[in-house]
Amino acid sequence: MKRKEFIATGILASLGSCLTAFGDDLKWLNQEPKLSDFEKRLSPVGRALEFEDYYVWCNSPIEAPDGKIHVFFSRWPKAKSMSGWTHASEIAHAVADKPEGPYTYVSTVLAPRGEGFWDATTCHNPSVHFVDGKYALFFMGNSNGKLDTQRIGLATADSLYGPWKRPDEPLLLPGKEGEWDDHCTTNPSFFKHPNGEYWLYYKSFDTEGYIHPKFKIRGNRKYGLAISKSLEGPYEKYEGNPVIDFHTMGNNEQCEDAFTWYDGNMFHMLARDLGVYGIDKGLYMSSRDGKVWSEPEIGYQELSKYIQQPPAPKHLNRYGRAERPQVLFQNGKPTYLFTASQGGKYETASAFIFKIN
Repeated sequence: MKRKEFIATGILASLGSCLTAFGDDLKWLNQEPKLSDFEKRLSPVGRALEFEDYYVWCNSPIEAPDGKIHVFFSRWPKAKSMSGWTHASEIAHAVADKPEGPYTYVSTVLAPRGEGFWDATTCHNPSVHFVDGKYALFFMGNSNGKLDTQRIGLATADSLYGPWKRPDEPLLLPGKEGEWDDHCTTNPSFFKHPNGEYWLYYKSFDTEGYIHPKFKIRGNRKYGLAISKSLEGPYEKYEGNPVIDFHTMGNNEQCEDAFTWYDGNMFHMLARDLGVYGIDKGLYMSSRDGKVWSEPEIGYQELSKYIQQPPAPKHLNRYGRAERPQVLFQNGKPTYLFTASQGGKYETASAFIFKIN
């Protein structure tokens, strides 16, 4: 059978009890997961950005004009444990002469601003891009240390060393009460479309499904698209949202941490798997228009497929998987995959890097 592009739409959701009518379209669910061509190009480099007193997450790389590699990453004090990302994270900057490192800490560029600000309690999810002659740092902040005030923001600078112009208001707000994205906006993924528009993908889920969960994983994370005529916005949500939605699979399958790019021919997406094939894997999808995405394949596997690690420390319950995939581009080509993973010599979390062959 010819593999068809998979779209989990609102229409399909409303017909959830009649999924047998769509057997052909969802036949891939019962097949052995396919390794993507992207996954087959990966070779492990190892850990980077290990700091004794911090957890490190969300590593976003970019090459400077002089060839140095800059990474913008989330970090929070080790004393806050892994959950500190929700209420104590800041966004820091490091630089290296080559993608593999070693990296030298430069500075903290965005820190929580305190009571009264939309990013009062955490700054997280950095994703850095060079757009229209300036640097754009998309990120997530919240005001109460919880998920329900997570909002996407945008900071800009003329140099990777700053200063960064800090936003007074979030860039993208949740939907209205009862809509699929009424809980938050987070996990920003951005590119400038070849037609000149500015495309921003975002993760969200509905409040009802999070507060009153019917499955082991609370909430159902889906992806929407927002489009603007300028970098700073306003961003208008695509009427066909959500563009990624796996909930019709039947057991609250979902994904998060999406990273998207366009190679001049196709749109590509990496995401962390949350139940499609397994929570320790990554997903890869492609698209001709950035709105209708292919069936998911394996984008990367659990770390045990690439390296040997010591047994998991008792305090790390997400050990052995790579999250927050982000890609380094050099001369317009994807060359390294940066992820975040628990573990390392300080038993916290750090970057884990793959070379894209």
